[in-house]
Amino acid sequence: MMLSALQTGLTAGSGAAVGFSLALVGGGGSILAVPALLYLVGIGDTHMAIGTSALAVAVNAYANLVQHARRGNVKWRCAAVFAACGVAGAAIGAHIGKAVDGRALILAFAAIMVIVGLAMLRPKAAGGNPDVQIDRRMAGRLAGIGLVTGMVSGFFGIGGGFLIVPGIMLGSGMPMLYAIGSSLFAVGSFGLTTAVSYAASGLIDWPVAGIFIAGGLLGGLAGTRLAVKAATYKGLLNRIFAGMIFVVAAYIVWRAL
Repeated sequence: MMLSALQTGLTAGSGAAVGFSLALVGGGGSILAVPALLYLVGIGDTHMAIGTSALAVAVNAYANLVQHARRGNVKWRCAAVFAACGVAGAAIGAHIGKAVDGRALILAFAAIMVIVGLAMLRPKAAGGNPDVQIDRRMAGRLAGIGLVTGMVSGFFGIGGGFLIVPGIMLGSGMPMLYAIGSSLFAVGSFGLTTAVSYAASGLIDWPVAGIFIAGGLLGGLAGTRLAVKAATYKGLLNRIFAGMIFVVAAYIVWRAL
């Protein structure tokens, strides 16, 4: 796809917003990227937008993972168990998702977002144990939740942060800031798995992905700093997280209908 100067600016700006969101709440990657690529940048095919966003989100997630790891916000063992099982699920989900009508895919995507947003507003979601240590029982929970989350992530072509963060919190009981940092390993791994599947089918716009990634790297620096500050206020990250989900879900439904 040949980009005009305006489209190039919109692509970079959208990438910055996605990078900021990933670093701030561990999600908002493809949930923001797919609509941006479809409705702002002008990629006409839903599956092409999904494949391009999956690649861009994977790279940005790994970059933001480094930022959070430097601040001690990553529980590596929990992240590794969750991601390893999730990658297998993502490969299966991506294969199935490519065969589904794009409009139906995007509407189902919005419905999942609303359900997750409501779950994150529950009072219990604002707590957590910052000193959590993985054991056999916890590993089993994280593995099961990771597999299911990966399948959903691959099916909808999303990095899955808005599903992974609640999944890690549910499976481990860690606070949201640590779940955000840990989720980025899984977000990157899920997104990369999906991107490889879509690339094999010729469904990635490489120049657009490059510009999107560049913008995302800059946005991620600001998002990481804000996440650390927001975590000092109980429940604030959860409310930001849920609010972003509801706004984007409403926009997706409006455009799709």
